[in-house]
Amino acid sequence: MTYAWPEMLWLLAGVPVLVCAYVLLMWRKKRAAIRYASVDLVKAAIGPGQRLRRHLPPLLLLLSLITLIVAMARPSVVITLPSLRQTIILAIDVSLSMRASDVEPSRLEAAQSAAKAFVAEQPPDVLIGIVSFAGTAAVVQPPTRDRDALVAAIDRFNLQRHTAIGSGIIMSLATLFPDAGIDLEEVLFGGASSRRLRGVAIERQPKTEQKPFTPVEPGSYSSAAIILLTDGRTTTGPPPLEAAKMAADRGVRVFTVGFGTAGGGAVDFEGWSMFMRFDEETLKAIAEITRAEYFHAATGTDLRRIYERLNARAVLVRKETEIGALLAGAAAVLAIAAGLLSLVWFTRFA
Repeated sequence: MTYAWPEMLWLLAGVPVLVCAYVLLMWRKKRAAIRYASVDLVKAAIGPGQRLRRHLPPLLLLLSLITLIVAMARPSVVITLPSLRQTIILAIDVSLSMRASDVEPSRLEAAQSAAKAFVAEQPPDVLIGIVSFAGTAAVVQPPTRDRDALVAAIDRFNLQRHTAIGSGIIMSLATLFPDAGIDLEEVLFGGASSRRLRGVAIERQPKTEQKPFTPVEPGSYSSAAIILLTDGRTTTGPPPLEAAKMAADRGVRVFTVGFGTAGGGAVDFEGWSMFMRFDEETLKAIAEITRAEYFHAATGTDLRRIYERLNARAVLVRKETEIGALLAGAAAVLAIAAGLLSLVWFTRFA
């Protein structure tokens, strides 16, 4: 809990003084009662029930005062709330290593099945986009609420060579912020000459005017999140941690999922058998930089469970909220309760 006006908390120093004054007042009243009344009447007057009635209204009034002082300090707490507008980008690895069968029936088919289940479980007002990445990245489906279009996009995955995790993150950011002026050709391919050397054909887009950009707190953008799944390690493209820094500067959380068995899986390619395993250290670093989480899925069932957990995490946001008004209301309720109890029990206000 943080306070906008912490100096107001100094008023709490007067609470012990009030307690001492109340104790002294009760002691004087007790001495007066013993002096002028019989012992039997005094015992009856100070029984357990009477003591509770005597002290409860002042206690409630004291709690009301303490709560009001804390409210005056304007406290704020970080609470978890559902986001009002949410866009989720599924960035999925489609490199050749997804052929591996260490996850039955194959990594690709298990990933497709889990992604479809994730899409089906999302609230209808959540926009979902799909980005695939291998040697480069592509938007398979722009953010939409059309679940049938998303399922069809997942079914269209085609495996390709290489793995560019950084490209997947940057393409996801460009999909979330189409007007941010992210130069995909420059960032992903290092300019036109590099693009020709790689033999990659991309559609030339008119460059938008670069807008002034001010980094925000990592994880603070509550309207979107990226869920990145990969079974390999970066072999080309921009460094993943630099891409993660781009996401962090925009406040976007990147949840990462390492897919496949711990020892890796065998992939047959052009007569060669290769063992592929994901880069867990890098995936953890991406999640940490963007204030998200890392998960490991060794089976298709594991992946489904992770997507179920991410279903809740991705649509919830942590937000700092001032609760001074709430505490002031609680103080008022306590004060009213103290007055009503005193009026009912003693026909006067405490």
